[in-house]
Amino acid sequence: MDTTWTHTTVLLDEAVKALLNNPATQPDELDAGTHTYVDATFGRGGHSRLILSKLAPQGRLIAFDKDLEALAEAARIDDSRFSIRHQGFSHLGELAPASVAGVLLDLGISSPQVDNPERGFSFRFEGPLDMRMDTTRGQSVAQWLAMAEADKIAEVIRDYGEERFAGPIAKAIVARRLERGPMTTTTELAKLVADIVKTREKGQNPATRTFQAFRIFINGELEELQQALTASLQVLQPGGRLVVISFHSLEDRIVKQFIAKHSRDEYDRRAPFAAPKIMQLTALNRIKPSAAEVAGNPRSRSAIMRVAQRTAV
Repeated sequence: MDTTWTHTTVLLDEAVKALLNNPATQPDELDAGTHTYVDATFGRGGHSRLILSKLAPQGRLIAFDKDLEALAEAARIDDSRFSIRHQGFSHLGELAPASVAGVLLDLGISSPQVDNPERGFSFRFEGPLDMRMDTTRGQSVAQWLAMAEADKIAEVIRDYGEERFAGPIAKAIVARRLERGPMTTTTELAKLVADIVKTREKGQNPATRTFQAFRIFINGELEELQQALTASLQVLQPGGRLVVISFHSLEDRIVKQFIAKHSRDEYDRRAPFAAPKIMQLTALNRIKPSAAEVAGNPRSRSAIMRVAQRTAV
């Protein structure tokens, strides 16, 4: 039986409004409808479809996504102004310098990815221990855990999941592998973690942090985010917008620090008389979902959207 998993786009109107930078209220800025924009995480196309609805005939939208299911959804968009690349957003820098008027990064994973047991992202369902965004390449979590040393497993759980029981979990994973062979399913991993983690925040599954850590690591999410943020400075036109929606503190910290770093002139203390590196961004806003949005879509509760604008160079 075929199952359709739905996805509710978080901060849909707020993100698109921030990206397009309404020229009716800011006439000195970019003419939104006639420029090229990037939806660097197409997902199920919520942001892309709304952006396209507001573009003029000469406007363009370039999307990126690694997920084959996202590409299939993108194929349903019959619009000559739209194109999608089967790449992660770390490839953003391959676009021409100063060629786009806005970059949108909606981080994390989509509801269909979480809700489909075959993707292996969720501890709530029995499924293969995979977690790859792009199932055509790279190691699955199960393949990595079958070979990884306990110290490396603990490092990943600690650094990407901020899990204080990282060491005991890693040792249990390796012990389980030596006794009965590698784990292959999500429920095996969830049960093992639950046996180790006896205390957890109210309403949070004991395996939440471990699953997050393995997903981030196996997909190189934080490294890819840093590459994309750096590339955004190259591809954005002066006055162009950078809009990033994060869903956990590790992502948001990277975005916050990146915007802060590039929102001030930088002086080289080793060369006090050298000209400073001029600021490249202006921080504009920090937005969280409304109470109404969180009530209608609980998965939006942790979202934080940060907006910055490329300065003239």
